[in-house]
Amino acid sequence: MTASAPPDHPATPPWSVGGLLLEALAVRDFKRMADCFTPAATMRALIPPGLSECEGAPQIVDSIRGWFGGAEEFEVLDGTVGEVGGRVHVSWRLRMRPTPWGDDSWHVIEQQAYLRAGQRIDSIDLLCSGFQPDPRNPS
Repeated sequence: MTASAPPDHPATPPWSVGGLLLEALAVRDFKRMADCFTPAATMRALIPPGLSECEGAPQIVDSIRGWFGGAEEFEVLDGTVGEVGGRVHVSWRLRMRPTPWGDDSWHVIEQQAYLRAGQRIDSIDLLCSGFQPDPRNPS
């Protein structure tokens, strides 16, 4: 006889989709990133200058591509996947240049994301630090 998880707890936490999202971001593979989301997924993102809301995997991925896709130099400094209150928590700290608005100096960005997910992400709530100048490499 094999042990099974209680009905209100999945046998395997849906953390893997958080890891897949982080891996796709690390190499900026936006097609692979889109596969992490259900077609009707939603995103609420608190970013400078304010709240941004997206509906559908293509719109979510286009937003993320707009933040990070144009960087000539891009580096993942840290990334984590875990769980908070039944939601998958994914965080990342990135270093990149230039910024989406054309500033050619290095910037560091940290984002915290909370996912409702099974095999794929149904919703993502994201908080962004904004693009902070990297004091290690002033221009």
